[in-house]
Amino acid sequence: MKRFTLLAMGIVGSLLCNAQNTTRLTGSVINSNMSPIEGATVKIKEINKVIQTDKSGQFSFESLRYGDYTLHISFIGFLSYSEELKLDMSEVRLSPIVIQEGLQNLNEISVNARKRRTITTLDDNETEILLGGKKSEMVSVSEIDADISQKNSRQLFAKIPGVFVYDMDGSGNQVNISTRGLDPHRSWEFNVRLDNVITNSDMYGYPASHFSMPMESIERIEIIRGTGSLQYGAQFGGMLNYVSKKADTTKSIGFESMNSIGSYGLKSTYNAVGGRIGKFQYYAYFSKRVSDGFRVNVESDYESEYLRIEYLHSKKTSISGGLARSVYMYRIPGPLTEEQFQNAPRQSSRSRNFYTPDIFLPYLKLKSELANDATLNFMVSAVLGERKSVQFTGVSGVADVEDPISGKLPDRQVDIDQYHSYTSEFSYQKDYPFLGNKSTAKVGLRLIKNNLSRRQKGVASEETGATFEVTSDGFGRDLHYYTENLALFFENQLKLNQFFSINLGVRYENGVTRMRGRISDYSENELPTDIKHAFPLIGADFNYQPKTSFRFYGGISQAYRPVIFADIIPTNNYERTDKSLKDSKGYNAELGLQGELFKNRLSYNVTAFALKYNNRMGKQAIGFENENTIILRTNIGNSLTYGLEAYIDATIWMKPKALVSVFSATSLMKGEYLNGSISVGYANQSVDGNSLPGVPGIITRNGVTVVGTRWSTTFQYSYTSGFYSDPLNTEFAENGTVGLVPGYGLFDLNGAYRLSDMFKLRLSLSNLTNKIYFTKRPTGYPGPGIWTSDGRSIVLGLDFKI
Repeated sequence: MKRFTLLAMGIVGSLLCNAQNTTRLTGSVINSNMSPIEGATVKIKEINKVIQTDKSGQFSFESLRYGDYTLHISFIGFLSYSEELKLDMSEVRLSPIVIQEGLQNLNEISVNARKRRTITTLDDNETEILLGGKKSEMVSVSEIDADISQKNSRQLFAKIPGVFVYDMDGSGNQVNISTRGLDPHRSWEFNVRLDNVITNSDMYGYPASHFSMPMESIERIEIIRGTGSLQYGAQFGGMLNYVSKKADTTKSIGFESMNSIGSYGLKSTYNAVGGRIGKFQYYAYFSKRVSDGFRVNVESDYESEYLRIEYLHSKKTSISGGLARSVYMYRIPGPLTEEQFQNAPRQSSRSRNFYTPDIFLPYLKLKSELANDATLNFMVSAVLGERKSVQFTGVSGVADVEDPISGKLPDRQVDIDQYHSYTSEFSYQKDYPFLGNKSTAKVGLRLIKNNLSRRQKGVASEETGATFEVTSDGFGRDLHYYTENLALFFENQLKLNQFFSINLGVRYENGVTRMRGRISDYSENELPTDIKHAFPLIGADFNYQPKTSFRFYGGISQAYRPVIFADIIPTNNYERTDKSLKDSKGYNAELGLQGELFKNRLSYNVTAFALKYNNRMGKQAIGFENENTIILRTNIGNSLTYGLEAYIDATIWMKPKALVSVFSATSLMKGEYLNGSISVGYANQSVDGNSLPGVPGIITRNGVTVVGTRWSTTFQYSYTSGFYSDPLNTEFAENGTVGLVPGYGLFDLNGAYRLSDMFKLRLSLSNLTNKIYFTKRPTGYPGPGIWTSDGRSIVLGLDFKI
């Protein structure tokens, strides 16, 4: 009873204290002629509270708790205004706020004079990258209509032209995307990050991003194309940064829950807490999702956790740290032949195949705003964990059935990767005057030390089940891929006048990757391979913006892709690794126009690009031994991908409480081999002029969005044209391992309705016409053949937030 009384007194005291520590915020909004603006949107970002100014331009927020806030003001035809506020007294009255006529943030739309951002161009203040003339996009995940519970990438990236989506590992487990004709496998042509922390499992050994965050946890997605690679890495695709939601700093504790149910046994829950206690801010979540999948013998069981803590030492210095984890078990249904896909696309060819990655991301970061307009960032992070698979690895068409004589099932192969990837990143940025304008210089370094352990070709100790133990014979391959690499970069943004700036940058890579270990039945003296990385990369871009409603930009930057584990591991005794194998190198170039027309009702961004990719990896025949062809893993040729990316968004009807807008995000591209040859049987065959595999000539997503004061809905049509799956441009193969991937068009409908400030309903109808299609014919994991994508599905969600 005493404990209960003390607890009750504590709760009452806390409520009284909170009631006392509230404030009233008032102010007014005027234009440059000192006239009041009626109907301007005034928003407090941290608590998502929105009001409009009255006829006198006045606004008032009542009963706000003490704390730090961001005040955001916007109005059609005027530049947005933001201000950081510290509320620590009973009433705060602001001086009249003047907003200037001009362009709103690109691609914002208005209902009842409030803004609803869905996709914008990144601002220098929103990222640690010097942007200048680089192409960038930002998707506001919390504002778009999309199936976030299953990470539906064609909906998440609907307004990003050129994003190719590869369906793999079941809906919701991974994001597999690429741009400009690159390989989408686990987004490994991107430098993938979570809150600026690298998530690629091993940037030099296996750059796939096995870590998988719940999309419910993401506030926005930042994409910076390849011309920005000098600052964060050298990936051809660019940077893909998932920015997590932040805590409501006006509360000591807040809670959010997002729950979904849907077709094929989908059940998903995301629960997060966050707040501020003194100088500490924290945010943590737990996510769980299970589903049966569209095909037979598919199961997914996913889980993720994240804890982030930030210590605000002062207004200019903070220390933050976190630990994120994701793990899932996926039962793999197996590849199909052409005949199997045509007759029964939902069937399974495997029932004993399983795959699971378990990844941890710890990090610690220091950020400090120094004197004289300088900023320092230092971060240490790691990718730790493993991925395991147990599979009957026969190609499509080879049945996984008992031997009629022994009565035993075929052996299953066990493969296990273990990742120990450590990264330290430091940057220093300084503003300085140049020709009477503010210019910016940035210098930094990145130190990577990785140890990738790869054990493969083990025989599973059990015939069935998700077991990863092997027989006493052990693994046929037991290898390590050691990397030590230091990269230095310098970039200088020179603002020549108030309209025109140029960026000049250089990056120097210096390191070595060493492969060591054992492969059964393979000569030991043939195995050790050292690959050195020692070369500069340069880049330049420009930005010309004579007015806020128009921008002309462009740039060119060198990039490279390191030789990875899969490029050099011999598969049998008759394969050799080229000891002079080189990293793939090339460049990204782009030239674009961006702006708004018709009083900001129409937004556009059109970009021409070219991507040169030299020293592509592959296999060539070099001779014979014991009547077998000797194959060399080496550089096989060069390629060029070029094309046009166009995004347009237009508000076609607008009333005070509703609007209708349409959008189109389209890319036209062509990828071809400039020169090269690959092994075919006993000889090498030229691929000069052949189309690059996996490069659709057309990717277009088009839709209409209708928005009301409490609801929104988006109807979307996506089309991807057909493409070849191999360098030889094979048209057809019965087993489905190579051939043309047919084009496909898909319809989706997504919507949301806000029941109150606390509750929100979500509805997703994906692939409305139940189109049967597939997106790729993989040559490796999850198995050569056809992999049917998901048919029609429905997802219903309920969100709750206090």
